[in-house]
Amino acid sequence: MSIEDRAKATAKNVEGKAQEALGNVTGDPEDKAEGKAKQAESEVRHGIEDVKDNVKKKLD
Repeated sequence: MSIEDRAKATAKNVEGKAQEALGNVTGDPEDKAEGKAKQAESEVRHGIEDVKDNVKKKLD
């Protein structure tokens, strides 16, 4: 597990939530979509880190 990678994924999630909220306030569907995409990317990154953690535990 890389704490740095998890922090980046969390930051991407926060960025996505902020962008989605901005899109909701301004009514911009593109901002909303981009915000949701960033949140999805964050979930994938966290999933990858979970897999890495599980592999490392099995190898130890």
